[in-house]
Amino acid sequence: MNRSERIDSWNSLDAAFAKRENPSMSKEQAGPLHLRRVDPTRNMRRFYMLTIQPTLFGGSSLIRHWGRIGTNGQSMMETFDASEDADGALARLERTKRRKGYLDAGCNGAG
Repeated sequence: MNRSERIDSWNSLDAAFAKRENPSMSKEQAGPLHLRRVDPTRNMRRFYMLTIQPTLFGGSSLIRHWGRIGTNGQSMMETFDASEDADGALARLERTKRRKGYLDAGCNGAG
């Protein structure tokens, strides 16, 4: 075994992988989208959360979580081969929910 050679951490596998990382990962790490719809006259207090997570095989999963505020709610995961498809599905669902009256969770009057 030749131990005279120094180990350079910049040539490690982790550093090489970081250089090749998928550029769409920055969008995926932007965080989840939290929406709420509150209508006291109809006794309605709903939440809807959308997030995109990378899969182990290079695709992307769109995770939807919804329910009544204060409950655990339900979840659904859709897996896509391309991250652009997942981004499109997220944008479509966000547009649909906003049309129905959902607002950002941090807005005044959202509960």
